[in-house]
Amino acid sequence: MAEKLTDTLVKGLPVPATGNKVTYDTEVKGFGCRVTAAGARSFILNYRTRTGRERRFTIGSFPDWKVVAARDEAKELKRRIDVGEDPMEAVEADRTAKTMDDLCDRFVEEHLPKKRQSTRDDYEALIRREIRPAFKHMKVSAVGFSEIESLHRKITKRGARYLANRTVAILSKMFALSIRWGWRTDNPAIGIERNQEDKRKRYLTGAELTNLTVALDECKDQQAADIVRMLLLTGARRGEVQAARWDQFDLEAGVWTKPAATTKQKADHRVPLSAPARQLLARLHDVRGETEEEAPYVFPGRGTDHRVEIKNTWRALCIAAGIVTTAKVKGEDGKMRTVVTPSARIHDLRHTYASVLASAGLSLPIIGALLGHTQPATTARYAHLLDDPLRAATERAGALVMPGKSVSQVVPMKGKA
Repeated sequence: MAEKLTDTLVKGLPVPATGNKVTYDTEVKGFGCRVTAAGARSFILNYRTRTGRERRFTIGSFPDWKVVAARDEAKELKRRIDVGEDPMEAVEADRTAKTMDDLCDRFVEEHLPKKRQSTRDDYEALIRREIRPAFKHMKVSAVGFSEIESLHRKITKRGARYLANRTVAILSKMFALSIRWGWRTDNPAIGIERNQEDKRKRYLTGAELTNLTVALDECKDQQAADIVRMLLLTGARRGEVQAARWDQFDLEAGVWTKPAATTKQKADHRVPLSAPARQLLARLHDVRGETEEEAPYVFPGRGTDHRVEIKNTWRALCIAAGIVTTAKVKGEDGKMRTVVTPSARIHDLRHTYASVLASAGLSLPIIGALLGHTQPATTARYAHLLDDPLRAATERAGALVMPGKSVSQVVPMKGKA
């Protein structure tokens, strides 16, 4: 059935009992109005591609589209079809286009296995908490600079300046891989202005260490407390301690051999253990309750091979030890509240270990060897920790060169008259 379509005619087309019925236009071949059993009316164009494939393209629904506008659109589509285009091809490509969920999945499955377990855990957590919620319904090709910049700004406003930078860094890597995989041709994360980051020099003072020791003894989660003790006694990274296996330790020789797969430098790292560290491990070994084959990890997890998170316990320890900062924050109700947060991170225990070594007069190369650094420049960030032993050393030298002179006898220099 064909008639010259008008808005009045389309509005009055009968509703079929089932399925749908198309009324074609007499002016443009293949152009018509489809009416469904539910009463929906939309303009369509039937056409045949150069390869002979029959297609049906939906232009739009009535009355959002009027007949004249829909007919003009059908004419434009037919001109494109005449030169070899296929309008439905673009629609189908958009339907099958990769989403950000697809990109996240492939990134986790193919790229993250190349990283250390602790890095994988951190990346997966960030993707789960920040990236997927922000972009999960978007096509990879639709994400632009402004969307990524907006997410960076949103995270920054929460006070997580470093996390905002890490999020952009991961997105940049994801989009770089999407180019390699042929999912898009550019990287929209390039050029995002990152937040300034200052290298942390935080380490626990003697008083803080004393308070933390007391808090560790009183902690309800003694497995997490033992992880913190191990971090303090070895200067190891959190992931190395949490994933430590019994077959890595020689308690008689007092040596921990960290396999390359668990270290940041991707090389075996053999370090001596202090007597307290050996005593801690011996205690854990004696009470593990199973053979090393049955319980291979020093800190077994619940539902996981080994313990993977101690964040909540660390927060409780810091509060108990007074290692906190307080700030006044306005709540959603407009009232000011005091927020207490830890002033030290778990990673600062590594800095603390380095500070203890430096205070004992050990050199940077020795400190670097114990921490597992392969580049002197990495250890150089701890150079400021040598101030106290260097001052003590120069005082001793001064006492030898000028015997009888004490610090109290030092006279400040005056400027020239």
